[in-house]
Amino acid sequence: MPESALSVIVVGRNEGLRLARCLESIRDMCCPDVQVELIYVDSDSNDGSMQRAERYGANVIELCGGKLSAARARNAGWQAASAPFVFFLDGDTIVDRDFVARALLEFENPRVMVVTGHRREIHPEASIYNRVLDLDWLFEPGFAEYCGGDAIMRRTALEQTGGFNASLIAGEEPDLCWRIRSNGGRILHIDAAMTGHDLAMVNWRQYCRRAIRTGHAYAEIAGLFERTADPLWSHASRHNAIHGSLYMFAPIAAVSAAILDRSWVPLLLLLLGALGLILRTALRAGRRRTSLATLILFAIHSHVQQVPIFLGQVRQWLNSRQGQKSALIEYKNG
Repeated sequence: MPESALSVIVVGRNEGLRLARCLESIRDMCCPDVQVELIYVDSDSNDGSMQRAERYGANVIELCGGKLSAARARNAGWQAASAPFVFFLDGDTIVDRDFVARALLEFENPRVMVVTGHRREIHPEASIYNRVLDLDWLFEPGFAEYCGGDAIMRRTALEQTGGFNASLIAGEEPDLCWRIRSNGGRILHIDAAMTGHDLAMVNWRQYCRRAIRTGHAYAEIAGLFERTADPLWSHASRHNAIHGSLYMFAPIAAVSAAILDRSWVPLLLLLLGALGLILRTALRAGRRRTSLATLILFAIHSHVQQVPIFLGQVRQWLNSRQGQKSALIEYKNG
């Protein structure tokens, strides 16, 4: 590939030493003949992140005041960048040293506007949450509907679409990818390691807040695209609304029936139904090639998370009816 240029945009908020690890991995990338520009966009950190980024030679942009979001930070980054290709990274990731060299080759296809790869957890052993959510990052290679927060994009695709929707506090990548695809662009997921991610999730509260944020994104994105020919996330929103509400009220109904009938049968039926769902999901997830115990934990997670996701949707629906904008939903400790 002829000499090119790449702008690496790192966004973060109070990532601490995770940010230093991210910047070190960028410095160690293997991408010969590629000139790299490094930009760090900080969302009102108070842990010295900006000074840390400056020590690694990054051009630092500080966001403070107004509505903070990853979308706003990424927009500030790419608008200040100068290269024809833009690599977006979260500050809690590390880059595989060979990914950029591998990914840039895919842009020889002029229709490819976004290239992404495999993201995996750095420390799946650190907690049961990291272990289970690591499997959420697994996607089949090939052309996809959308990407995540780590991806290389053509600058022209960002210019043509206006970039990320800065009003969104979550789900900004699928929203952008929908507009890129509407312009005839393609999103490519290649079979290559891209980033390691540090979820740093250690408790139930973090797990629930992350799921609530997902529900917020489902509801908001589905609302934005419900009247289009390609109603993004409408199915996911409806699916969760049905299952989340069912999982919330089924135990209440079973307990009530058990008390009224003075029988354990309703509770036994509830337990058998739950076990059936978990086993079916674990079998379907078998392609992820991990241990049986992890597959069962992943299956439990797949159903349990539906409740806080549903609550996140309800929260967004109420905010929308009242004309209120939701604030940033954070789940990670600094």
